[in-house]
Amino acid sequence: METQDYRLYKYRWVILAVFMFINLTIQVLWIGFAPITGPAAQYYGVTDLQIGFLAMTFMIAFIPLSIPVSWAIDTYGYRKTVGLGAILMAVFGVMRGLVGTNYTLVLISTIGIAVAQPFLLNAWTTVPAKWFNVEFRATAVGLVTLANLVGTALGMVLTPILIESMPIPQVQLIYGILAAFSSLLFLIFSRETPPTPPCPAGMEVRALMLDGLKNAVKNRMFWYYLAVSFIGMGLFNGMTTWVEAIIRPRGFTPTDAGTLGALMLIGGTIGAVVLPPFSDKSHKRKRFLLLGVLAAIPGLIGVTFAQSLWLLDVSAFVMGFFITSISPIGMQYAAEITQPTPEGTSNGLIQLFGQASVVFVYIMEATKAPDGSFTPALLIMVGLLLVSAVLITQLKDPEYLKKAEQHE
Repeated sequence: METQDYRLYKYRWVILAVFMFINLTIQVLWIGFAPITGPAAQYYGVTDLQIGFLAMTFMIAFIPLSIPVSWAIDTYGYRKTVGLGAILMAVFGVMRGLVGTNYTLVLISTIGIAVAQPFLLNAWTTVPAKWFNVEFRATAVGLVTLANLVGTALGMVLTPILIESMPIPQVQLIYGILAAFSSLLFLIFSRETPPTPPCPAGMEVRALMLDGLKNAVKNRMFWYYLAVSFIGMGLFNGMTTWVEAIIRPRGFTPTDAGTLGALMLIGGTIGAVVLPPFSDKSHKRKRFLLLGVLAAIPGLIGVTFAQSLWLLDVSAFVMGFFITSISPIGMQYAAEITQPTPEGTSNGLIQLFGQASVVFVYIMEATKAPDGSFTPALLIMVGLLLVSAVLITQLKDPEYLKKAEQHE
């Protein structure tokens, strides 16, 4: 008879909560300028592109840092590595508020925050793998995604409202203090592993980082999913970075932009809570990935052409619900098909490709129509979502999930 030398601890919810909080606050710092691109450009005396670059910096910094950070997570543990990122976020987040009247110093501080981001994002699958059973891991990643989206939504909604009653630097200082508080909670309450594993023997086995990296890059389906992630993150980052500029030519205001961005993220938040549990329960990943990509297309078309605010908002909600909610399912799928590659490694590669989608952010701005419209770029994104759907049809659900079914 098989003995059960594994168990779940209630403290896992504390671990997940403090990890979610730091992921929430770094997103507020990331997106804090996007919904006020026009007013911020006027305040600093710079161009829209220079304000957009404050968000793009996060994606650019991620590219060289992702693999080394993944190695550090897998080698030294997530608590030390994420803790370092949390400290960087706190220091530079507060600094950005204190020097917030000078664009150059704001940019330097933003680079410091951007350096911290991969330390947080690349542990998304590591934390659930160390504290949760396999049946709940995609859901746990979904909850981290939820925190990530809530942070972005808060930055979208609150920033246009706050700058009506206080200067931009003061708003950024408030965000920095919030980030510092979340970092302190993580440093106090985080733990590396529970006393005993959260799953049966064999389900937690992982290779060394370099061996795992070799294993992952040899997996054809993993490359297909990386391409899907690249496109999906390109759409998400492009929409959030240029949200105000996208709808400005149609006569919408920065407050409308904040509402649109928030509804897109609220949709993604709800989807990240609703869809992953169905995926976990059915032990299926492919069908949910395909559903998300295809169902996001009508929403994107609506955002591209809608002239009325209600249709614009509904379209943004639909697009966000489907395209964002498949991210946690996809991350868990990648961790499963690349066994025994460490979660930090597979997660890091996905985040790397996702952040490399900064090229889409730049192309979207460069391909604007003469009247400032982003319609050409958004139509290109519709085509790329169709390409993603074709790639997903080539995927197969992992054999790894069959083990979970045997333990139900």
